[in-house]
Amino acid sequence: MTTQTEQQLEDALIVQLETLGWDRVTIKDEADLVSNLKHQLEVHNKTSLSGGEFKQVLNKLARGNIFEKAKTLRDKVDFTRDDGKTGYLELINQAQWCKNQYQVTNQITMEGSYKNRYDVTLLVNGLPLVQIELKRRGLEMKEAFNQTNRYHRHSFSAGYGLFGYLQLFVISNGVNTKYYANNPVNRRDFKQTFYWADEDNKTIRQLSAFAEDFLEKCTLSKMITKYIVLHESDQLLMAMRPYQFYAVERIVERVQTTTKNGYIWHTTGSGKTLTSFKAAQILTQSPHVHKVVFVVDRKDLDFQTIKEFNSFSEGSVDATTNTSNLVKQFADETPLIVTTLQKLNTAISRDRHLKTMDELKDKRMVFIFDECHRSQFGETHKRITDFFGNVQMFGFTGTPIFAENAAKNAMGKRTTKDLFGECLHKYVITDAIRDENVLKFSVEYIRTFKGKDGVQDIEVEAIDTAEVMEAPERLEKIADYILTHHGNKTHQGQFTAIMCVSNVKTLIAYYNLFQAKKEAGEHNLKIATIFSYQANEEDAEADGMGTGDDLPDDSSPVNTHSRDALVF
Repeated sequence: MTTQTEQQLEDALIVQLETLGWDRVTIKDEADLVSNLKHQLEVHNKTSLSGGEFKQVLNKLARGNIFEKAKTLRDKVDFTRDDGKTGYLELINQAQWCKNQYQVTNQITMEGSYKNRYDVTLLVNGLPLVQIELKRRGLEMKEAFNQTNRYHRHSFSAGYGLFGYLQLFVISNGVNTKYYANNPVNRRDFKQTFYWADEDNKTIRQLSAFAEDFLEKCTLSKMITKYIVLHESDQLLMAMRPYQFYAVERIVERVQTTTKNGYIWHTTGSGKTLTSFKAAQILTQSPHVHKVVFVVDRKDLDFQTIKEFNSFSEGSVDATTNTSNLVKQFADETPLIVTTLQKLNTAISRDRHLKTMDELKDKRMVFIFDECHRSQFGETHKRITDFFGNVQMFGFTGTPIFAENAAKNAMGKRTTKDLFGECLHKYVITDAIRDENVLKFSVEYIRTFKGKDGVQDIEVEAIDTAEVMEAPERLEKIADYILTHHGNKTHQGQFTAIMCVSNVKTLIAYYNLFQAKKEAGEHNLKIATIFSYQANEEDAEADGMGTGDDLPDDSSPVNTHSRDALVF
């Protein structure tokens, strides 16, 4: 069997794209590109442009860097008509993304500091929005990635700089195919190139299969208009990954077609904030949704989430500094609210807020909950559903609660399914490790105490495992082991480390141990505690547990309230 050449790969792709509805067009150079652009914009906007009018448009299109051109693409270009009136041109239809003009061409020659010929270019309304670079089978895709960088440096900015409107690159050697967003060369990273996948997270690598799914004109248009995020604070384009795409699609579909709830199970570190932001942003554009409310659990997360949301779309979220401000936002035209679970609970519980909130009871609203497994959410969930008669609720979590691991307590703990119903999309840790979206685990088992050989562990109330696991002698040995091996495990401090323990009491004990050893000159590491505290924890002293002979001495690691440990 002969190896498929790059030219054969290119020809086969173009034939396939024609079957997918792309019109093949011959464009040799920038003059052809400009001429074709004029005609396509006229067709798309159902208008005609004089030479002078089109010249104004070209001059406006030539302005700006990649990020600014991405914003221009999503806006309308104004110009002065020959009769003195103002005209407007739409560059791409975002609301009805399938209603655009689609063309495919190949071997466009552009000459800047050097002359380059590009493999396959996809044009939407005459603008080059996707560049596909191919390498023959057997060659590394990194070569195609490097080639697009070279084109960027040598010729993309030539002439009117129309290749600055590229939104996506596709690179392939036929066997492996990836996509990534256009950004300045010095801000690109091969690690930010992604494989496409199906809804079950099965990777689609072959070019023909990728083209069938991803390059279908309506799917590609939706990807460009809906699922490329313009990160305002970093001035970068971010192409969403397939699991993010499917998660948002399932939420939007459920809101459009049902009144049911649902949850998204995406592993920690997979970009849930970006996914939830995009879902919220798209839903705010729906005429059927009065407001979208994004709910987090604590004030620090509230601030962080607002900051992240506004970095994706500047000014998209107004901060809710108190419950009264939150109630005002419910009453005004704010389409997207970010708030805490606690303030939301207060808004629908306190008499002084109910007059305003009562007017919203029957409004169609969508609530999106970050880390929806929080323990205190069960009661507030019922209060929200009892208060709002026309609300849909969606949860994002990396650690859903199932029946088999729900905590057993006096009240019982409801599972994620109990609260939100069906899981709409899953992307778990094994998926993320396979896709190299999170680091692999390297596990070492180190025995810290020895049981009898051949004796199986059983749960016996009389044996207090915590007494063994949290014994000061054991904690001391573990701390010593960490200090001894820290340099080797972290490549002499090139990496940071995080230590996870089962409860806050143990965490504080470890903190005190490490600090004591630091004061004794045994190490010079920076140690900090990170944990969630409950607003109203059990108070040992108030319960009479901290009086008389049981009063903790100055060396005790237990604080009256665990929050005190955060401000050592």
